[in-house]
Amino acid sequence: MSVAIIGPEAEARLDWLGLCDALEAGHARPRAEIADSFLYRGADTLLSRAAWIDGLGQLVKTATIFPGNAALGKPAVNGSAALYSDTDGTLAAIVDFHLLTKWKTAGDSLCAARRLARPESEMILIVGAGTVAASLREAYGALFPAARFVVWNRSREGAERLAARFPGMDVADDLEGAVRGADIITCATMATDPVVKGAWLRPGQHLDLIGAYRPDMREADDAALTRARIFVDSRATTIGHIGELKIPLAHGVLAEGDVLADYYDLESGTFSRRSEDEITLFKNGGGAHLDLMTARYVLDRVG
Repeated sequence: MSVAIIGPEAEARLDWLGLCDALEAGHARPRAEIADSFLYRGADTLLSRAAWIDGLGQLVKTATIFPGNAALGKPAVNGSAALYSDTDGTLAAIVDFHLLTKWKTAGDSLCAARRLARPESEMILIVGAGTVAASLREAYGALFPAARFVVWNRSREGAERLAARFPGMDVADDLEGAVRGADIITCATMATDPVVKGAWLRPGQHLDLIGAYRPDMREADDAALTRARIFVDSRATTIGHIGELKIPLAHGVLAEGDVLADYYDLESGTFSRRSEDEITLFKNGGGAHLDLMTARYVLDRVG
């Protein structure tokens, strides 16, 4: 049995739009079976996710999320991922956790933006300046090569470090003003309380929410949710699990029917922008089925 060991060097063979195609193709297959488990210790999280897609295989990914690592100069998110053969269940590949997470997370949001953001979007605001923010700059740059990128971060130092990596990226000091001026706002923070206010949004914008992954976390307030048409990558991994939706649902601000579509609705055409003026909102939940689709894409590209 030959097991592929896929490390960071595989990145040179990957491209963002190709991954989007693979994610869309993956959702045309039979619906994934998914199982998640979450364990908590204060702010720390142990998240294990498994997925099985008939014809594609199985994947188990475990992530440790320790927000305090940032102060130690270590990645806040670590873990491992194993891909198994759909034919006989044997181990097919061990995929570098950080490579897989980077491409799955940013690719997930990019796949939504390709359907929901206005193609002529000119200004993209990244809220947050961590590891995910850098991958968002790469991913969105592939789809919107002529766009102007701006970053806002609670610490201006962090924003300046990110901007220095990407020539032409600007730093915003005023979050409200930056949100009002952007065509696309993509949020990748560790916020537990909303940082983006619905009162700041204007017609035609696309809001991409990535950071909240726990039941007690949110990046956008109720007004943002009620002003927008809401989409998710998967109803199964977002509605009942992530505070971004779970909290307003519990308070009666939203009903489950306000989540209009997920990626399994791509073929029906309901996962789409209807007009130039509407505000679209996408919640990136990042389920294990997306890791599985991404891992298969990576293995196919390096194999």
